[in-house]
Amino acid sequence: MELALNPVAFHLGNLSVKWYGIIMAVAIVVATWMSIDEGKKRHIASDDFVDLLLWAVPIGYVGARLYYVIFEWRYYSQHPDQIIAIWNGGIAVYGGLIAGLIVLLIFCHKRGLPPFLMLDIIAPGVMAAQIIGRWGNFVNQEAHGGPTTLHFLQSLHLPEFIIAQMKINGVYYQPTFLYESFFNLIGLILILSLRHKKHLFKQGEVFMTYLLWYSVVRFFVEGLRTDSLYIFGIIRVSQALSLIIFVCVIALWIYRRVKIKPKWYLAGSGLKYPYTRD
Repeated sequence: MELALNPVAFHLGNLSVKWYGIIMAVAIVVATWMSIDEGKKRHIASDDFVDLLLWAVPIGYVGARLYYVIFEWRYYSQHPDQIIAIWNGGIAVYGGLIAGLIVLLIFCHKRGLPPFLMLDIIAPGVMAAQIIGRWGNFVNQEAHGGPTTLHFLQSLHLPEFIIAQMKINGVYYQPTFLYESFFNLIGLILILSLRHKKHLFKQGEVFMTYLLWYSVVRFFVEGLRTDSLYIFGIIRVSQALSLIIFVCVIALWIYRRVKIKPKWYLAGSGLKYPYTRD
């Protein structure tokens, strides 16, 4: 059996460069590249995505941290010095997504960009980043599920290095990072395969499809995890939010189709470039 992976990739003097940071950097680069590539087909300048990245990534991390701190306030109210100690862990994907969405809406308003079109363009890249980013949790041996057996992990036909990494302090755990990454990969393939089909998606519906898929995957995976945030000690925050998102997106989809009747999301559709910026 192989040994567990070292979370430190290499050292630069006294600085330890960790695999988690490298993986997250790769995830951001992939998401940006995918957005720029799709944006070109919709006549949106590459600089817009780079500028958005420069705002959304740092603010997204702040949002992810605040989300975590809010739902662990009992601890952080007693240890306020730990609120900014993000290097000790404690960020939440949903917090980052919420903060990122707010940044995007403000950015689109300032640049005169249609928000639903931008969300359609960016959503697959965000999904890809989440798929890649979960492997950072894998290296850190975090965001895992409850105890399981070696036999169960072997029955999933997993590579030895994954099985070894799921052995923590002598106990094997469910690789929930892998479940989420794998099922989101299926969702990403479906979205990329279908988003340019004629008369299938209207503007905003690629983004909403991403939200629906991710909320379902997260709802079930969260039920297996051992590090969930809770409301009142009994309700898993991410499960509750996933359910709310799913219901709200379905309602919004129906409302927009019936009342607003937005434009179709077709290859080549977008802005007339160059466009006017505020």
